[in-house]
Amino acid sequence: MNLLPSGICFYLSVAVCWLTSRVDGSWWYMGTLGSQVMCDNIPGLVNKQRQLCRQHPNVMQAIGAGIKDWIGECQHQFQNHRWNCNTMARDHNLFGRLLLRSSREAAFVYAISSAGVVHTLTRACSQGELQSCSCDPTKKGSSRDAKGTFDWGGCSDHVEHAMRFSQSFIDAKERKEKDARALMNLHNNRAGRKAVKRFMSLECKCHGVSGSCSVRTCWLALADFRRTGDHLRRRYNGAVQVAMNQYGTGFTAAQRHFKRPSKNDLVYFEDSPDYCIRDQESGSVGTGGRVCNRTSRGVDSCEVMCCGRGYDTTRVSRTTKCECKFHWCCAVHCRDCSQEVDVHTCKAQT
Repeated sequence: MNLLPSGICFYLSVAVCWLTSRVDGSWWYMGTLGSQVMCDNIPGLVNKQRQLCRQHPNVMQAIGAGIKDWIGECQHQFQNHRWNCNTMARDHNLFGRLLLRSSREAAFVYAISSAGVVHTLTRACSQGELQSCSCDPTKKGSSRDAKGTFDWGGCSDHVEHAMRFSQSFIDAKERKEKDARALMNLHNNRAGRKAVKRFMSLECKCHGVSGSCSVRTCWLALADFRRTGDHLRRRYNGAVQVAMNQYGTGFTAAQRHFKRPSKNDLVYFEDSPDYCIRDQESGSVGTGGRVCNRTSRGVDSCEVMCCGRGYDTTRVSRTTKCECKFHWCCAVHCRDCSQEVDVHTCKAQT
C-alpha cells in the first residue's frame, strides 16, 4: 500500500515530501496573493484548478479571504490542546510539515478547510458578491414541513452550488493523483462539505391577522460556522483509522474491532505524534511556552499540556471592566480594575 501523500502536494508548499523532492503549493496560498497574479503564482495547481481560477477570479478572492475564518475555527476547537492548529507565519503552506503525516489532525484540517470554502461561497452568493451565483433558484412556489404548508420567499442560501464548485476545484488534484493519501483527502473533503449542509435550517416569517401564522414565508439559511466546527471536532474525536482495501479503491478498518467508516466520518492512516516536543521531522512545534491550567484535570491541565516537564508561574497584572452601572438613558459606565493573576506556562524541552 502506498502511503505517499501526493494529495498533500495540492495543499502544501514545503520543500520535502517523504519520497519526493518537492511538495507543490496550495489553494491555501490564495490568502497571500492578489487576484491579478493569483492563478499563475500558485505552484502545484492542476490544469482544471488553474482554469477555474482564471475563469472565476472573484470566487478565488472570496476563497482567499475566507481562509482566516476556517483557520480561526480550527484554532478555536483546539485552543486548549497540545496541537492547537498553529500555523507557520513564514510558511506559505500554513502548517509546515505537520500535514505530511496522514494523521487525524490532517484529516480535520482537510475537512474544516473544505467546509470553510463551502460556507464562504454560500454566504458570498446570497450576499450578491459573486456574479456566478445568487440565492437558490430552486426554492420557488410552495412546500410543506411538519407545521404545514409554506411559500418559498426571501433568499435561500445556495449551498448546493457552493458544494459543487468546492468539489470541482478542491478535489481536482486529488482525483488526478489517485493514491492512498489522495483517497483519504477526498473522503475528508467530502465530510467537510456535508457538515455545512447538515446544519442548514428552515427560517420562516409569519403573515396573518393579529400576527397569526396562517401564512408563512420561508427560506433555507446557513448556520453559524461554529456549529460546523463543533460537529467536525466531534468527528475528529471519533475518527476512524483505516487501511486501503485489497483493490486499492476504498477503505477498510485498520483493526478488526474498529468500525467501518461512514461518509460522515473522518479517516486517517497514521497515529499522531504526541506534540510534546519540537520536532522538525513531524512538524510538531512542541508545548514549551504554552499557557496551561494548574487546577484543571483535563487536556488543558499543566500535567497533560506540559507532558510532565513542569511549568513556570508568572504573576501579571490584568485590567478588566468592573462596577458597571447603567445610566438612563442609555449608557453603561464601568471602572477599570486591576487584578494580579498567576499565569502558568509549560517549561521548554531541556
